[in-house]
Amino acid sequence: MSDGRKVTGMLKYLWASPNTLIGLLLIPAAIGSRSGRQIVDGVLEIHSPALDWILRYLIPIRGGAAAITFGHVVAGRNPTALLVTRGHERVHVRQAEIWGPAFIPAYLLAGVWAWTLGQGAYEGNYFERRACELTESDRT
Repeated sequence: MSDGRKVTGMLKYLWASPNTLIGLLLIPAAIGSRSGRQIVDGVLEIHSPALDWILRYLIPIRGGAAAITFGHVVAGRNPTALLVTRGHERVHVRQAEIWGPAFIPAYLLAGVWAWTLGQGAYEGNYFERRACELTESDRT
């Protein structure tokens, strides 16, 4: 890898780091039996029964979420959820690298905007629609 690519890569991590720090706060919930942590393509993936409960009951979408991304940290219900959602969640990682500290506020604002338009805070959210579009295009 060239020096220029290394610097660009480091800058992406730095720019997304406020989001990643929020994700790192979830690590204590991923310690214990039936928990796991791994780095895949430069992204920390974590899962545990506690995260399963958090994603199932505290994420305000029908049925909860299979996974959630905070910068370069993806928390999932279990290893299967992390595998199945990996492409979708990596789009959110890239979005965090582009938007940096503004990503989470922009994501929340996009959800509110979509909800006020009657499209649903999740289903109509620009960032979610884009992740679904890009993930779908990867499958075809």
